[in-house]
Amino acid sequence: MSAASGVENVLRILEGRWKLVILFHLFGGKVLRFSDLERAIPAISQKMLIQQLRQMEGDGIVRRIVHHQVPPKVEYCLTDWGQALCPALDALLKWAALREPAET
Repeated sequence: MSAASGVENVLRILEGRWKLVILFHLFGGKVLRFSDLERAIPAISQKMLIQQLRQMEGDGIVRRIVHHQVPPKVEYCLTDWGQALCPALDALLKWAALREPAET
């Protein structure tokens, strides 16, 4: 696999306006209910949150935990592979902070 195709694969996994935001809310071993994620990200629609979580689950980044009770309880957490993204995203944030402010 070439570096370019590797980058394309990573971008495919992380593409979407909300995936990185969801990741940041789940970093540190947090386990959040769906409603907690909705409250934490008020600008996202319920449909979009469901879609993004399903894609991340399918890609092996997020684990969905269903508690069979009444009412049903669904929680989300990062897989070990998803948690391993934390240092890489932290490095991206540090890189972005190095940007010189635009001159006015």
